[in-house]
Amino acid sequence: MIKDISKKTKSELTFKDKIILNVYDIASVLAVAVVTIMIIFTFIFRVVGVEGTSMVPTLHDEDYLIVSAYDKDPSYGQVVIITQPNAFDEPIVKRIIATENQVVDINFATGDVFVDGILLNEPYINNPTTNNEGISFPLTVPENHVFVMGDNRQGSTDSRSDKVGFIHEDYILGVAKYKVFSVDETTGQMKFNPVSEWKIH
Repeated sequence: MIKDISKKTKSELTFKDKIILNVYDIASVLAVAVVTIMIIFTFIFRVVGVEGTSMVPTLHDEDYLIVSAYDKDPSYGQVVIITQPNAFDEPIVKRIIATENQVVDINFATGDVFVDGILLNEPYINNPTTNNEGISFPLTVPENHVFVMGDNRQGSTDSRSDKVGFIHEDYILGVAKYKVFSVDETTGQMKFNPVSEWKIH
């Protein structure tokens, strides 16, 4: 005759029963932890790797980022991961320059960028915006879309080009919040960044 372990009193439990119960408890805790981590990294945070140099100096090739999927209202200055189909058939990382109904104008002679007639202060860029990639300015950003550019303006294909164009908000995977790992320029090895350097501006 077999008696369910869970129905035994404490005094009836054998050493083997206690081991089984402990293993069950540990397995239950681990299962809950795994499910919790999966939920967090599916719906709240993701880890993504950067490929290419279009976001230099803010981001470099092989940086690893923590991306928040929780920020749902796109705004100027956010560095975002974009999954909208494009000419490269791959996700891209860019900075939001303007949101819906805003007017973007670029003076390619001086490299100045204007949004709604106001000259942007862009301390994050690597070089001036002097590359005209085929789209005429000024232009108005359609509803539910954003206009994005890479910080490495002379080395980025972005909303200035019809290869990328305006980005629909539904294709923003998330906002890049922290740069956790980078490649050491001296050794070429992956390094863990100091916490003080994590935040992406």
